[in-house]
Amino acid sequence: MIPRTDHVRTVRQRLRMFPVVAILGPRQIGKTTLAQLVAGAHPGPVHRLDLEHPADLGRLLEDPVLVLGDLRGLVVIDEVQRRPDLFPVLRVLADRKPRPARFLVLGSASPDLIRQSSESLAGRIHYYHLGGLGLHEIGAGRMDKRWLRGGFPPSWLARSNAAAFLWLESFIRTFLERDVPALGVRVPAPALRRFWTMLAHWHGQTWNSSEFARSFGVSDTTVRRYLDLLTGALVVRQLQPSHANVAKRQVKAPKIYLRDTGVLHALLGIADMGALESHPKSGASWEGFLLENIVDRFGLPEEQTRFWAAHTGAEIDLLVARGRRRIGIEIKRTTVPKVTRSIRTALADLELAEVVVVHAGPESYRLDSKVRAVSASRLETDLHL
Repeated sequence: MIPRTDHVRTVRQRLRMFPVVAILGPRQIGKTTLAQLVAGAHPGPVHRLDLEHPADLGRLLEDPVLVLGDLRGLVVIDEVQRRPDLFPVLRVLADRKPRPARFLVLGSASPDLIRQSSESLAGRIHYYHLGGLGLHEIGAGRMDKRWLRGGFPPSWLARSNAAAFLWLESFIRTFLERDVPALGVRVPAPALRRFWTMLAHWHGQTWNSSEFARSFGVSDTTVRRYLDLLTGALVVRQLQPSHANVAKRQVKAPKIYLRDTGVLHALLGIADMGALESHPKSGASWEGFLLENIVDRFGLPEEQTRFWAAHTGAEIDLLVARGRRRIGIEIKRTTVPKVTRSIRTALADLELAEVVVVHAGPESYRLDSKVRAVSASRLETDLHL
């Protein structure tokens, strides 16, 4: 078991602040393991209920208030998306004074789950989105393996690349045939697989609903619904554009990334490092890989993370707001980073405090008074946001 120390510490802090904490993420990302680690560090009694277990599900179906009301300490409820009607009950239990129990609920994210929980538990719940294994957890020396296989623990821990991609293909199929219908979505699995694969080829590019609609022979609203479905299930990221108040015309559509590079590579048919290094999407894959690691490592909320692009061609891959201080991050699959015209334009137009160029070389160093080159292998020590 990989001790996900930072995640455990953060979830325990959130449990002290909120009566209900929801760990959200796709199946097999490690939610149950994280909950076990949190429960193991909890000083008081711990109770676990798994809504995929018929006995636990049956008990809660009959009288959830009776079952949950007498519990003390930490109550862990797994697969909560199977019973979103529990949230009004949790609101009643969370409002008790004194508070005898706190609730850690685990679920595969979906727009409906977020909506129902936020409506019932406004001000009482904190959402913790769990991503794949980070470089700080596995070590930067194994970066290429993590880039190729992605961050799902079963893929990372597989005995070979072939075994990892066999698991990833199984995950994709199960997600489409089981998880998506379980979220109440009625989209045929072959259609969504084709859409997901097309998104893989679009990875790192600005969303174009018309292009997707033409390819599928459906309306713009239909492909947008597919995109929002995969985004809500936390397998796709829509990185929103920054709308800085500058004179240049700016890109207003989001950039699309598959959150896990293992899934990305499985959909693209990339199964080893040789194929990855020579693939046309290699640079975009590297960009998305490091973007996810940076967002996860620094716990960046979506409202603080944007990209910026002007129609003149100037762009910044990741724009991070820290109060009034804004930092630009460029991610380049190169060992010789440079201060480009695009970087100078962004520094001037966006009044950035600094631009950091994350690169594939071994060293970190300053390129200019406001531009630093940071090695991807040294993110843990050299990237300060």
